[in-house]
Amino acid sequence: MRPLLVDLGRDFRGGQHQALLLLEGLLARGHAPELMAVRDFPLARRAKDAGISVHGVAPGCRRIAATMQIRHLIHSNKVDLVHANEPHALSAAWLACAHRAVPVIAARRIAIPLSPSFFSRARYRAAARIVAVSRFVAQSVIASGLPTGCVEVIYDGVEIPAALSAADRETSRGRIGIPRESWCIGNAAAFVPEKGHALLVRAFAALRGTMREDARKASRNLPGAEAASCFLLLRGDGPELAAMRELAAQLQILDAVKFLPQDTDLKTLFAATDCFAFPSHAEPLGSALLAAMAQGLAPVAIARGGIPEVIEHEKNGLLVNSLDPEAFAAALALLAANPEQASLFGRAARETIATRFSADHMVDATLQLYERVRFKM
Repeated sequence: MRPLLVDLGRDFRGGQHQALLLLEGLLARGHAPELMAVRDFPLARRAKDAGISVHGVAPGCRRIAATMQIRHLIHSNKVDLVHANEPHALSAAWLACAHRAVPVIAARRIAIPLSPSFFSRARYRAAARIVAVSRFVAQSVIASGLPTGCVEVIYDGVEIPAALSAADRETSRGRIGIPRESWCIGNAAAFVPEKGHALLVRAFAALRGTMREDARKASRNLPGAEAASCFLLLRGDGPELAAMRELAAQLQILDAVKFLPQDTDLKTLFAATDCFAFPSHAEPLGSALLAAMAQGLAPVAIARGGIPEVIEHEKNGLLVNSLDPEAFAAALALLAANPEQASLFGRAARETIATRFSADHMVDATLQLYERVRFKM
């Protein structure tokens, strides 16, 4: 199989990470995948380092350059299909009339309805299949008027890492500066409104107040009892970062909220935390959530978007049904007060990822789709 995966994004986010996992998985299975990406940007560099054949396009005219290169590769009979990993890539494939020669797969990672414009609809209607990352996203595509039969759900996948050790926890906490016995909540997401950071910061403030009050009561009954401490780790960057720092300061919890830079290794974050908070309001699926669960962390999340397709309430995590910080704080408090239960949720979460959301599952499902659409042309 000689698929051409096209991704013209300039950042390296969840979609680009999935593209790299797919390319590496196909290569490991003996296929010959190729990538078209913006020259010298993260995805192109990482794919090249992984031994993938990369067709680079200039960043200033990426769609036009990609259109011309796609047309050349198809006319030269060098690819079996085109997989457009994001909307700019799909535009380039459509302008190159790729769908007239080979199957075109269109990835859909957001649950925003398709634009009603002719150009937008024509791009997706020309695709042999639209791959949605969750049923939630698939429903939004179908609601936009596309036939149910052209939409297929293939969940994003993550690699299953080695289990974290006590030494990993010790090292990570020392690196970040967190006391060994404190309760720590982690989150990794871009600082944009829909990711729910404001809700999480307010919930953490409520949780911290509750834990301190419980500690005061315990100290009256048991003189010398230590006050409980808890920390919140927020890893990411984005336009809401400054506002979240200000909110933490207003709530007088800035000393317990650590803002980690975007390039902080996720393993370091996960090893330092006791649970993973994911308060996104309408997440299509959540690659950071999958990664945290794969690492064995108990998740607390909002029961919206594609999240209920991953988390089963009180089996592999906790779901909160409202955007109420107090309700979210109560779920976090439940895990903090019951570390054994949190550990059970974490083990179940890891098993969920291994059986349904692994990178191997994603690669195999995508390869099976490639084979089906290829033989229908």
